[in-house]
Amino acid sequence: MSKKRAKKKPSSKAIRISFSDERVRKILGVILVFIALYLTIAFVSYFFKWEYDQDKILKLSGDILFDPEVKVQNWLGRLGAFTSHMFFYWGFGLCSFGFIFLIVRLGLDLIRQASLKTYANVFLHTFIIMTFFSVVLEFLFSNSEFCWGGLMGNSICGYLSSFLGQVGLVLFMILLVVAAFIWLVNPLIQLDGLKMAHSFENISIPKFDFNFGKNDFTSATAEPKPKKERKRKSLFEDLDGSMPKTEGVEEVSTKSDEPIELKLPDSTPTKPKKKQNTEDYFDTLKLDVAESAPADSADGATTAPQGPKPVGSPKAVGPDMDSDALYVTEDNPDDFEPYDPTKELSKYKFPEFDSLIDYDTSTGQIDRSELEENKNQIVKTLLNYNIKITKIKATIGPTVTLYEIVPAPGVKISSIKKLEDDIALSLAALGIRIIAPIPGRGTVGIEVPNKNKQIVSFKEVASSDKFKTCKMDLPIVLGKTISNEIFVADLAKMPHLLIAGATGQGKSVGINTVLMSLLYKKHPSQVKLVMIDPKKVELYPYSYLDKHFLGYLPDSDEPIVTDTKKVIQTLTSLTVEMDDRYDLLKKARARNIKEYNEKFVARKISPKDGHKFLPFIVLVIDEFADLIMTAGKEIEMPIARLAQLARAIGIHLIIATQRPSVKIITGMIKANFPARIAFKVTSQIDSRTILDAKGAEQLIGKGDMLLSVGSDIVRLQCAFVDTPEVEAVIQHISDQKGFAEPYHLPEVADENSEMGGSNLKWSDLDPMFEEATRLIVSSQHGSTSSIQRKMQLGYNRAGRIMDQMESLGIVGEANGSKPRQVLFTSETELMHYLEHLKSGKS
Repeated sequence: MSKKRAKKKPSSKAIRISFSDERVRKILGVILVFIALYLTIAFVSYFFKWEYDQDKILKLSGDILFDPEVKVQNWLGRLGAFTSHMFFYWGFGLCSFGFIFLIVRLGLDLIRQASLKTYANVFLHTFIIMTFFSVVLEFLFSNSEFCWGGLMGNSICGYLSSFLGQVGLVLFMILLVVAAFIWLVNPLIQLDGLKMAHSFENISIPKFDFNFGKNDFTSATAEPKPKKERKRKSLFEDLDGSMPKTEGVEEVSTKSDEPIELKLPDSTPTKPKKKQNTEDYFDTLKLDVAESAPADSADGATTAPQGPKPVGSPKAVGPDMDSDALYVTEDNPDDFEPYDPTKELSKYKFPEFDSLIDYDTSTGQIDRSELEENKNQIVKTLLNYNIKITKIKATIGPTVTLYEIVPAPGVKISSIKKLEDDIALSLAALGIRIIAPIPGRGTVGIEVPNKNKQIVSFKEVASSDKFKTCKMDLPIVLGKTISNEIFVADLAKMPHLLIAGATGQGKSVGINTVLMSLLYKKHPSQVKLVMIDPKKVELYPYSYLDKHFLGYLPDSDEPIVTDTKKVIQTLTSLTVEMDDRYDLLKKARARNIKEYNEKFVARKISPKDGHKFLPFIVLVIDEFADLIMTAGKEIEMPIARLAQLARAIGIHLIIATQRPSVKIITGMIKANFPARIAFKVTSQIDSRTILDAKGAEQLIGKGDMLLSVGSDIVRLQCAFVDTPEVEAVIQHISDQKGFAEPYHLPEVADENSEMGGSNLKWSDLDPMFEEATRLIVSSQHGSTSSIQRKMQLGYNRAGRIMDQMESLGIVGEANGSKPRQVLFTSETELMHYLEHLKSGKS
């Protein structure tokens, strides 16, 4: 053995009990819950057996716990009888049930690891209520043999009765009830003559504060401050939470990207004095001016936006089709070189920014005098309606300045909303928009148009580092926010876009901005544009991109679709393309187009199996309302299918219209367009039709727009791109080498020629065909709805029967929403024709 003995180490199996251990607290909590259950049974038993047990307990006192010969009726034996007697007789009587509540609450708080500070407030409130009601019960049942209020209630009630008398005791109890009501509820009572306010807007249940610090014990002996100084300190503690360093000194922010901050002076009380001069009041309201956030900083980074987060913010995660290499550099098992979709047009050069116009923005700068004037008018208008504020901030945008105000405590937000027209009148400006409150900020926003509006050029936003370095599938730069931040969104995340607004407010410019963004960021092999233009002139310049970016039907004479019949075939072809792409994704076991293209680029799927690289397809429809008026259901059905299903396979829709009413944009289509752009409209009804919210009627036009994505609405100034700029970019692209063959959509046979052919057999017709033809000829009303209603058929089946009638020459072609022309005048003529069909084509 070693001479030195090693020190004996404590056993690792020793049990250490500490109240800080959560296991100990949980066990104690469970014990308290069982104690509460035990007391509940004992109390209920005492309520029914007290007459039999009370004499024995009073006679034996504590000996009853140790004398086994004593028999009691309590359900929990001698301990239950003794415990319930102590609580009821010597305690609070019937109010002793409150102890059960306190024990259960303490046990649950220990189990949940809750703070005991909250329990202390609950205990104090409960104890006060128990004491009060024990006195009330003893006063009401003073002659009863049952101890309703217990010894505590009897003692207090007896003392008060001898001291105040019976009448005085009643008045004292009424006083306690009123005081308790005011203490617990704290109602807002306003006396105006003989009228009393019945509203309880100030309801709150105060809590006792059990946090004690050294200042709580020394404040009583501290030297009192002068009355004026105390008043000024309390005012600033209410407004800013801290005392100002020096009176009358203007606080100017050192950060250039901070908004303008307008702080109310210390001489502004909660209610302005009657003798105070209005001019002095506005002179003391200081304005801190800060420069707007620049579009690009020196290091190429952009400032975080002040408004809601832009949709589709860039994420540098994983491979991206927008990288420099434009292909995924993944290892493949066969050591093949990754497929490069840009190889055929490897010498393609993206458009230069020199072809864009740089507009002068110096004329749109806002001066300080305009800010001060607007600030004074806003504050004056609010004071006229007795609305007080504690802080005011201003953020300058290219066309709109956002004034953020913090209302004083007690001011209703609804009262500020009602003053929209009054503030517009005082500022003598159109387009005043109040946001109450601003989501995520706790302030009320007042958007005021600038007198000198700044032009946001497409060159400025497209040449910014934020747009050039973004990693998105389909990036589009829309313009600037009211905080002068460039707004870039991802069309693939939207996934479809609805553009609406009155004539001449910027819809066409907005479409050109979206299309130009795609031309500047995407290679021709990555995105294809399918354009439908009923007006035949808006999208015509893009027809020169037929061998680069456009996709259309193989037999189309023009790449831009303008004819209504061709529109139907194009939409039908896109639905076929959609189904084909879903089949490819199913075979490749990919969930979306990005996963599929990554597998194809890495050569994990082979073209021998029918696979191919899938570019994004963007369908652009201008004047959608005109198409619905001329074609109706034939256009609505494929649009609805594409809107619902085409997102995963890379087909995205951009639809523009003047007013998307319910007849034009149905609920099925509108539900799949969460991203909507609203330019200025003429009425609030139009705004709610587009955005499901008001606000578009307050815009100022000329590119001022609201972007709604889900529940968020962002105000933007659309980037301006002129027709010469568009033509210059298109000329630059069209002069370069294009694909050998344009991108053709799947072939769709002409419905009219197919229906009119002789390949249709009698056996291929619907079993209800003959009956339906008799109905149509007898009524001379060729509509699908009549077949559906009178024969009780589904819409799809009735539509197929109508198509078969058209193919056999019984009815004419579709004429929009009007009934088809019936080509047979009598049933006899029809029967001869049907007999001929049965004999010749059966």
